[in-house]
Amino acid sequence: MSDHILVHRIAVYAHHGLTAEEAKLGQRFFISLDCTLDLSAAGEADDWDLSVCYAKLTAATTRIATARRFRTIEGVAEAVAADLLDGFPTIQVVMVQVDKPSAPVPAIIDGVSVRITRSRKR
Repeated sequence: MSDHILVHRIAVYAHHGLTAEEAKLGQRFFISLDCTLDLSAAGEADDWDLSVCYAKLTAATTRIATARRFRTIEGVAEAVAADLLDGFPTIQVVMVQVDKPSAPVPAIIDGVSVRITRSRKR
């Protein structure tokens, strides 16, 4: 299957991280999604109801990323992937990338990211 819905850089403000400062102050994170599913019926019928709603993907991702504190961005990514696969049955594979632009690293960097890919269990 080669059809994808992509949602780029959903901005969330959360308190994820290992340090006490991150827990207290919080910071911005960006989450991107690449959902693999069959979009042929939606495209052929030009019917929005046969696709997956981008706004619902964004809302679910924001809810998961802000509902609790994670120590790692890996944990954020896993929780988002599991929720999307559970909540959107037509999605077969989901890639979740979490960007942390203000990572407390003693170097000059633009940020750090994790990217995971999870698929539906058959």
